[in-house]
Amino acid sequence: METPLHKALLKRQVTAIVFLFLLWEAGSVTIKYSVLEETDRGSLVGNLAKDLGLGLRDLVTRGAQILNKGNKQLLQLEQKSGKLVLKEKLDREELCGSMDPCILQFQVLLKSPVQFIQGEIQLQDVNDHAPEFMEDEILLKILESSHPGAKFPLKIAQDLDVGSNTVQNYTISTNSHFHLLTRNHSDGRKYPELVLDNALDREEQAEVRLTLTALDSGSPPKTGTTQVLVMVLDINDNAPEFAQGLYEVQVQENSPVGSLVLTVSARDLDAGTNAEMTYSLFQASKQVLRAFEINTDTGEIRIRKLLDFEEIQSYRMEIEASDGGGLSGKCTVVIDVMDVNDNAPELSMSLLISDIPENAPETVVAIFGISDPDSGENGEMVCSIQDRLPFLLKPTEENFYTLVTEGALDRESRAEYNITITVTDLGTPRLTTQHTITVRVSDVNDNAPAFTQTSYTLFVQENNSPALHIGTISATDSDSGSNAHITYSLLPTHDPQLALSSLISINADNGQLFALRALDYEALQTFEFRVGATDQGSPALSSQALVRVLVLDANDNAPFVLYPLQNASAPCTELLPRAAEPGYLVTKVVAVDSDSGQNAWLSFQMLKATEPGLFTVWAHNGEVRTSRLLSERDAPKHRLLLLVKDNGDPPRSATVTLHVLVVDGFSQPYLPLPEVVRESSQEEDALTLYLVIALASVSSLFLLSVLLFVAVRLCRRARASSLGGCSVPEGPFPGHLVDVSGAGTLSQSYQYEVCLTGGTGTNEFKFLKPVLPNFLNEGVYSNGEENSNFRDHLGFS
Repeated sequence: METPLHKALLKRQVTAIVFLFLLWEAGSVTIKYSVLEETDRGSLVGNLAKDLGLGLRDLVTRGAQILNKGNKQLLQLEQKSGKLVLKEKLDREELCGSMDPCILQFQVLLKSPVQFIQGEIQLQDVNDHAPEFMEDEILLKILESSHPGAKFPLKIAQDLDVGSNTVQNYTISTNSHFHLLTRNHSDGRKYPELVLDNALDREEQAEVRLTLTALDSGSPPKTGTTQVLVMVLDINDNAPEFAQGLYEVQVQENSPVGSLVLTVSARDLDAGTNAEMTYSLFQASKQVLRAFEINTDTGEIRIRKLLDFEEIQSYRMEIEASDGGGLSGKCTVVIDVMDVNDNAPELSMSLLISDIPENAPETVVAIFGISDPDSGENGEMVCSIQDRLPFLLKPTEENFYTLVTEGALDRESRAEYNITITVTDLGTPRLTTQHTITVRVSDVNDNAPAFTQTSYTLFVQENNSPALHIGTISATDSDSGSNAHITYSLLPTHDPQLALSSLISINADNGQLFALRALDYEALQTFEFRVGATDQGSPALSSQALVRVLVLDANDNAPFVLYPLQNASAPCTELLPRAAEPGYLVTKVVAVDSDSGQNAWLSFQMLKATEPGLFTVWAHNGEVRTSRLLSERDAPKHRLLLLVKDNGDPPRSATVTLHVLVVDGFSQPYLPLPEVVRESSQEEDALTLYLVIALASVSSLFLLSVLLFVAVRLCRRARASSLGGCSVPEGPFPGHLVDVSGAGTLSQSYQYEVCLTGGTGTNEFKFLKPVLPNFLNEGVYSNGEENSNFRDHLGFS
């Protein structure tokens, strides 16, 4: 009946399967050899390569190996010649004892592909032991009343050899009273039996001395001798008789020394000294004499040394009971040693591969054999490994197992396995042996580098120093060794205008990025490129990541004044009617800053004025306005020094000089209406879009203005010399003054000519037409009434 433990072990016991890659079915081929014992070490047993039908190269490439039962290696395979030779001298008596024939089992393991071939060596006996009697003299007491033909068994000689090399015959020295017969025991042993030929007469000869010789049939034969002393006794009518002729008893191995095995008993019908009996072992072997002893008075048989079932399973002995008159009786005792589970299973490793490449299919890890010298269930074994491991145990050939991987292993999931092989017998109590092996999973380059981020954003302040470290990208590789060594590189860009190799470099070992030259925000605000990470495996694997570089603006550009133009030869002069109300818009300073953000936020400030307090400048839009009414005491000419400053750190600035001329009677129509001012302020933002166009136009038309200015001057001087005055081309005085947008963009540019008439003593101003065209007609405002009156006052029609 199976116990729960038995069932649990059976669940882990691996079902025997046949390997598909075996060339022969396991066990279908048995190679047999025969060799004499005591043959010298290195002697040839057979040509294994020839017997297997394999070439020497095949024998090597397939990794042939000899496996012996147990850990003692008796045979050795010469790889170069394919010969099987003895590794040491073999002693048949030591290996097999009295067993005949003596068969030694071995296996041939071919590792690639795995194949087991059964082998046998019959160890033949040589006559290396002579017969030997246990006693130098055998005492035999015979009654003088014994009749001719009476038979008297004698003690046997021991010979460790077997077959014809053991004792085959006995002889006795020549005498007139006895002859000798050689008899056979039931177990096959031969023993001598002395036969009385002529009656003995104690009075004539009280004792007879004979020489007993034991002979084997070896070549050459060997002999052993002992002396037999026959003592002639007076008549004793009754010999001792045992209650049983055969005693059979069982005793467990490892029973304590001194344990009682059996008590034999005999009786004698005589009386007196003829009825006094002594017990002794008769014709006992060395093994019996070492293992047992008998009490000569009581007939108790006790254990003399520990019994070992694995060494001797059964003992047979003769017990002799002798009375005081010299008569004796005999019985046979058979003691069977019962096996107990006193030997744990043994495991011998034949092949172990500690490093297994990952991703490999079913791979052989180890081949090992198990054994248990016990018998029956005590010698039956089950083999198992831990649960939840990607390994399988496969039985192969007579207690040989193969440990294989269940499938492909992944080093990144687990790099090392500790596998405990457990071998348990089925005896009571159950004994267990464990053997732990370590299997390491070697790396295969099956993982590409992985960046810590899919994209990187780096910030660089413009005007940086060359070779500045701007950031580091990082990738990891879950492989190991060279498969995890990563090299970084810049990948080619698809933008032909981006010379990446002149902007950025990367450290191939650690992924550090460097700016090769100073970056200019005004030229390049942002750019992108890709970085590759490649491992050193075979084949090499790689991955990419996007890197975005944002150039941060530095306040490295001062404001640039677009209006009024700063020309020393022809300074800009603005006209201010004396009747102007407080808040009257005199002009607007227009400036730009090529920086961005707060570095481009401009503010305006009045640094110096001819009449402090007469003019104010709006800090955010640069509009110059009157802060009070003009009086007669105010100077007719004013010079204003304005500061334009950005909001950077540190701030940068520029100055602009503005000339204002106060005039009387400037007609109101030529001044901007409040409603128009409000409408124009809504359109100032739209005028920013035309700044670039206006700047280009101003630059190109400036030259034309200068030429026209020179021409008008020459014409004026010519007419002045003939008319004594200043001639002005006919036409209405323009109704538009300077108009600027709130965003700092000049919408229209003008240049005026101031002319003094000779001989009048007073200054009169006459204005030319604007020499720069009006590019932007929308948003232009005027103070029409004041301008009309002022034009009439100056004499323009």
